[in-house]
Amino acid sequence: MKRFFLTLAAAVTFVGAQAQSSNQAKTINEQDSVRHYDVELIEVVATRAQKSTPIAHSNISKEQIQKSNYALDIPSMLALTPSLVATNETGIGIGGTSIRLRGTDATRLNVTLNGMSLNNPDSHSTYWYDTPDLISAIGDVQVQRGAGTSTNGTGAFGGAISMTTAAPTTDFEGEASLSYGSYNTNKQAVRISSGLMGSGWMIDGRLSHIGSDGYIERGATDLKSYMLQGAHYGDKTTIKLISFGGKAKTNLTYTGVTKEEMALYGRRYHTEGQYETSHGPYVLADGTHVDYYDDQTDNYLQINNQLIISHRFNDLWAINTTGFYTYGYGYYKQYKDARTLLEYGNLGITDSSIEADIIRNKIMRNHTAGVNLTTSYKAENISLLFGGAWSYYTCPHWGELDWVDGMQNNQIGGRWYNNDVKKHDANVFAKMAWQPAKGLNLYADLQYRIVDYKAWGVNDNFDWETMQMQPIDVDKQYHFLNPHIGLSYEFDSRNSIFISAAIAQKEPTRSDFTDRYMFADDDTQPSPEMLIDYEAGYNYSSNRFSLGLNLYYMQYKDQLIPTGMVNDSSDALNVNVPDSYRYGVEVAAAWNITKWLTAGGNATWSQNKIRNYIDLLADSPTYGENLGDMTIAYSPNIIASAYLDVHHRGFEATLRTQHIGKQYFTNNEIEALTLDAYTVTNLELGYTLPSHSEKKVLFGLNIYNLFNQEYCSNGYGYSYMWDGVRYDEAYYFPQAMLHVLANVSVRF
Repeated sequence: MKRFFLTLAAAVTFVGAQAQSSNQAKTINEQDSVRHYDVELIEVVATRAQKSTPIAHSNISKEQIQKSNYALDIPSMLALTPSLVATNETGIGIGGTSIRLRGTDATRLNVTLNGMSLNNPDSHSTYWYDTPDLISAIGDVQVQRGAGTSTNGTGAFGGAISMTTAAPTTDFEGEASLSYGSYNTNKQAVRISSGLMGSGWMIDGRLSHIGSDGYIERGATDLKSYMLQGAHYGDKTTIKLISFGGKAKTNLTYTGVTKEEMALYGRRYHTEGQYETSHGPYVLADGTHVDYYDDQTDNYLQINNQLIISHRFNDLWAINTTGFYTYGYGYYKQYKDARTLLEYGNLGITDSSIEADIIRNKIMRNHTAGVNLTTSYKAENISLLFGGAWSYYTCPHWGELDWVDGMQNNQIGGRWYNNDVKKHDANVFAKMAWQPAKGLNLYADLQYRIVDYKAWGVNDNFDWETMQMQPIDVDKQYHFLNPHIGLSYEFDSRNSIFISAAIAQKEPTRSDFTDRYMFADDDTQPSPEMLIDYEAGYNYSSNRFSLGLNLYYMQYKDQLIPTGMVNDSSDALNVNVPDSYRYGVEVAAAWNITKWLTAGGNATWSQNKIRNYIDLLADSPTYGENLGDMTIAYSPNIIASAYLDVHHRGFEATLRTQHIGKQYFTNNEIEALTLDAYTVTNLELGYTLPSHSEKKVLFGLNIYNLFNQEYCSNGYGYSYMWDGVRYDEAYYFPQAMLHVLANVSVRF
């Protein structure tokens, strides 16, 4: 890896030196930079809300992103925006991270990069550690709340996250960054940009490594990533070729821990890879001898490639085409003790009483390819967008056994499950923004989306009724028409209002089909879900003070909501509910008190309810009962944050506090199955050495959980009956106590 860093640095440094010597690079003027920026906008305009668009959204600039770019994953940075909650399995913001927006989980949040969907077409989630250190490649981010604009990939039910890669700079520059902190958390990164060369090309490259032992025991993370970007800027045409991705290895920590286990064994304890043995080298607090399987890991390689061609015909018309291809290969490696060998059909065992310890691999290989096309027209008082997208996804899943106690290698060959998936996803859309009078802006957006989804084979679940592996036979086609209308009015340069209404529809995930048997009382399949989203907002902005107020009402039909249960891979199990809603108020404000002091924050107060919830979870203690109006799981009534920023010359200190209200794991408001409210405070310190050139040396120190709070950011739980006795089981993901992360960066 070190040789790779040095080779890349030497090569691109040579190219940069050549670029600096060219006459064209020396004569770059302001007009070139404006054209460069203007063409970049074409790539993302289809997925972005503008200032006058009647959609609740927050923009995060490159400068804000860099303040969070020490080693943490993107969800930690996004947690600064309204109504958003970031979660983490390892306890320090690296590894198994995810987000919820307005109570909606990651499978219902659309994430795009340069207009390309990053959501897995099968699970619909975005796995941030599968694109390690993506935050270092990001130019800016827009977080849309609610139905959002027409976009590519899976539907947006809680919101959408639109990201761009940072554009190559017109001048030769580079950066080297080192971070180190608690729990052996570390990051090494180098980035070099050639600047504009004589041929009109620019080349940008980045390599990075992030590692950590994790707060949770055996929660280590090892992430290696790269990004290469080549761009050619002509008078009217830009061509960009981007490749990014990396290799992730994370120890499995997704099983959570109970409160009783935390009290007995400590907050860092978890059971993944643990097995009992009479002479185990580790002795638990209760005297049990145990050992651990060292390679209890999730391993994933993902390579993303984009070819972007943007052309501006004239001042009115422009077109953008993006072709993309993503390759992914990964596997879980797991130790399982005392498994019933009948569940593994490749072993030829017919006796259900035979058990043994095993090591198994659950493997997948996926390919995603497609194209996005957008044509834009912009005149003085009207702008139009027309476009569409198509993508194809295939992903075989299979399982193999590495070891079975008491059996020879030649006895455990073959696959114990094997299935495949094919998905076609296509959409066309049209958008209009019209200003019929001064200050008045009308917006209309219409998308038609068609999804063809097929899954077949046998799954990794053993059916004890048929004594066979669970068959998969899904053949579905969905047609969705998603309209969005609204208007905004600017009273003057400071005050504006907006109102909007939108419909969003979305297909179920793979897990919604394959894991339904774990709770359903019938043989039905999941239904697609529909959202009708009403929004109204007010914005005030001046040089010293800004205020945003947003009201929303989100009415759902057949919303897929979490049951609190998880499958064997700890993915949430969801169930359709006929009638549910979310409504609330979002407030965000910022005040430049003095030249050196800024204060701000945001807060969301909401109600998230199922109307007349009938519990149809087969093993639930309240099965068949109408429980009335119930709070939707994982939907806190309050999410709030505040910050105080002190900045003078090269010094900056930012104190941030976030409060998340109580969350239920299930939908019947059981106090034993809750995630307690928590408040956590972080302190960010930074100093930039004085310099009269573009060369800069920056020092940073982030102190997380400043007041040493014991809290958990996520968990899961469920209730069931066994021999007439009710059981409530809850599992949690504890977060690290006070810990630090320091950084030094050199920009040249």
